[in-house]
Amino acid sequence: MADIFYTNAGCTLVALNPFKPIPQLYSPELMREYHAAPQPQKLRPHIFTVGEQAYRNVKSMTEPVNQSVVVSGESGAGKTWTSRCLMKFYAVVATSPTSSESHKIAERIEQRILNSNPVMEAFGNACTLRNNNSSRFGKFIQLQLNRAQQITGAAVQTYLLEKTRVACQASSERNFHIFYQICKGASADERLQWHLPEGAAFSWLPNPERILEEDSFEVTREAMLHLGIDTPTQNNIFKVLAGLLHLGDIQFADSEDEAQPCQLKSDAKCSVRTPASLLWLPEDPLLETLRIRTIRAGRQQQVFRKPCSRAECDTRRDCLAKLVYARLFDWLVSVINSSICADVDSWTTFIGLLDVYGFESFPDNSLEQLCINYANEKLQQHFVAHYLRAQQEEYAVEGLEWSFVNYRDNQTCLDLIEGSPISICSLINEECRLNRPSSAAQLQTRIESALSGSPCLGHNKLSREPSFIVVHYAGAVCYHTAGLVEKNKDPVPPELTRLLQQSQDPLLKVLFPTDPEEESQAKPSGQSRTPVLTVVSKFKASLEQLLQVLHSTTPHYIRCIKPNSQGQAQTFLREEVLSQLEACGLVETIHISAAGFPIRISHRNFVERYELLRRLHPRTSPGPQSPSPNEGCSEWSAHAEKAPLHPLLQDILHTLPALTRAAATPSDPAEVTPAPVRCGRTKVFMTDSTLELLEHGRAWVLEQCARCIQAGWRRHRHRKQERQRRAAVLIQAAIRSWLTRRHIQRLHMAATVIKRAWQKWRIRMAFLASEELDGVEEKYFFQVPRSPSSFPLPQAQMRLLEAITRLWPLGLVLANAAVGVRGFQRKLVVWACLQLPTSSPSSYTIQAAQEQDGVTSIRALPQGSIKFHCRKSPLRHADICPEPSSYSVTGFNQILLERHRLGHV
Repeated sequence: MADIFYTNAGCTLVALNPFKPIPQLYSPELMREYHAAPQPQKLRPHIFTVGEQAYRNVKSMTEPVNQSVVVSGESGAGKTWTSRCLMKFYAVVATSPTSSESHKIAERIEQRILNSNPVMEAFGNACTLRNNNSSRFGKFIQLQLNRAQQITGAAVQTYLLEKTRVACQASSERNFHIFYQICKGASADERLQWHLPEGAAFSWLPNPERILEEDSFEVTREAMLHLGIDTPTQNNIFKVLAGLLHLGDIQFADSEDEAQPCQLKSDAKCSVRTPASLLWLPEDPLLETLRIRTIRAGRQQQVFRKPCSRAECDTRRDCLAKLVYARLFDWLVSVINSSICADVDSWTTFIGLLDVYGFESFPDNSLEQLCINYANEKLQQHFVAHYLRAQQEEYAVEGLEWSFVNYRDNQTCLDLIEGSPISICSLINEECRLNRPSSAAQLQTRIESALSGSPCLGHNKLSREPSFIVVHYAGAVCYHTAGLVEKNKDPVPPELTRLLQQSQDPLLKVLFPTDPEEESQAKPSGQSRTPVLTVVSKFKASLEQLLQVLHSTTPHYIRCIKPNSQGQAQTFLREEVLSQLEACGLVETIHISAAGFPIRISHRNFVERYELLRRLHPRTSPGPQSPSPNEGCSEWSAHAEKAPLHPLLQDILHTLPALTRAAATPSDPAEVTPAPVRCGRTKVFMTDSTLELLEHGRAWVLEQCARCIQAGWRRHRHRKQERQRRAAVLIQAAIRSWLTRRHIQRLHMAATVIKRAWQKWRIRMAFLASEELDGVEEKYFFQVPRSPSSFPLPQAQMRLLEAITRLWPLGLVLANAAVGVRGFQRKLVVWACLQLPTSSPSSYTIQAAQEQDGVTSIRALPQGSIKFHCRKSPLRHADICPEPSSYSVTGFNQILLERHRLGHV
């Protein structure tokens, strides 16, 4: 058999229990895939599809906004696992905070909600013949969502805990998981404190050798810690549970004298000291309360003390244990709710997960099985009333042609169990009100005689014990009448409550507070005695309250199916599966879903959502000459003409043929068939395919509108960008023009300054050269220092001009002296440049190299010599001068002048 365990049957998801772990089928990645899918129903059927549909209904605010997921099935079909996976799914997809602080809050809420599961399963689940983790209580988990559809908290409501399992377990079954967890997972110190030696056997702990996955003590402790139950409180809880285990080992022996109380058996294990110390109860009052009954009689309320028989002692011991465990379970539920429940103002909608005990049929069925199967009957009736019967009746009210599909209605069975004025529940309650000993045979006779006309009541002729048979929707169950009345009364002797109120244990003080009002009500007069509220009455009231919540929500159904009763993987028994499908009405559901219209929308909502489709067929109303919407669909067109529809509604419906043709493919001509749709008096009925067609057309129209809007926006944006570009070009051109003009102005100013300086320098150099070279007119030589004064210049420029004035004449003289000057004129020039004494020019002899370019040295005769050493400058452009001559030599950076004055000079 392939690993495919989910399928759709109309509006119901059928979940087959694989009886093996498949982690990849419930991974967070797969959860996000179903959450992000545009149409999850097109993916493979899965419980995440149902969860996502409920979540999207909340987001769309479709009335009724609140959603509920009803998980039903037989015991062992996988209801608890399905509910757990749905909680994980919502914890993943319904927490999308925007800030880091809200992310931490969401993680804490998510962790607490998920941690409530292992705690409640440890204290409320047990191993039965059909299921290793069977829920022995019903729970309705309300996941609270805020306006942003994020989980802000949760609330848990429980129904009918099977507390009798604490003291009484059927053959091959076990007690609640928590007892095995503390016995297997406690440390050595804890075993010493709780008096739980390793390998010890207890009367109320059968089959301890079985190893189950649910026996994880550390998981339970960690979950309790996350829920706000600290370690000391946990140890206190486990110590009380250990005390209950030791309480079950107290065994009484028959008393020879009825006037004397029963004695304890001689076995050392039956000591009262251990449970008394663990529960912090006084040993003697505990033993006295278990063995002696207090009776108040007469108007004076005289107190009589009567020793109890052995059976009565066992009953009182069991009652004490059941009372403590029931109070402890209710206290845990209240702690969980206070930890995970959000404020009333912080949430607006909710998604409810209902996980109740499955239909049960054991060899020995009592009041617990009767209540469990009664709850399953009520849920089956809710399904029948909501889907099978309500849908077909709605077709008739709306004026649609419909042939009714016969289905199995369980109203007859419900009348047998809870009907008025006489039913099984009323007869059991009446027996509880009568002040007489209850007889199992007498109760059987009353039920058979009073309800003999019911077709759902039968009689087991082969049974030796008094019993009756009820034919439920899932099969016939035989209930034994022995103990029914006592269990329904659920009597709690007041002396047991007073004993527990005397305990010094902190937890028991919280569970059994001393209330003065209760003490005043403990002594009522004989005439003012109020009727006792029975177990059946309380369970019926809580069940009615649950159904009111379900009726106010949009329900979603998940049917869990067992492929075989042995719990074996890869084993599919066709007969067992088919019987379960027929019993829960899934066969009729498939017939109605195939022939009916699961989608129904009011005219107003239909027009508001699909009015856009009129763009495909633009006309206000179909005229008499307008063609038929689809000539091949006479039924559709005839019905459309008969229906008094609004003109807008008619225009929308006339677009369906066009949508059908557009959706048809050449390879599949079957798609050309018209979409099935019916128009009732107030609603439009259609199938999923029609809804998908309308949504596809609406999406196409919205896409065209979006494209039109996008084209207009792009055109507007392009024009705006073009205007901005032209404006930017103009601005850039203006800025470039301004920058260019400014740059040119600066260049003109700089050129003017350079030109002026150059002209000044040129004139000055020309003046100096002419003055030095000519040397004849003395006045020019003496006027040179005064020439710069005619040009007012800054100090820096004055220094530069002075340096040029001192250096350039020598260069000019030496440059021109090599080739252009001869004889006496050259001597005059040298004398003028070096400012030699002019008294006796003949006393000096000047020798020059005539054959070289430039002057290498000027050396005087021994009487007195002047020597010049010239070499080319390493500085760049140092050898360039304005208007260079072909005979000029420039760039002298070092001149060595040696003058040896003679003694006679």
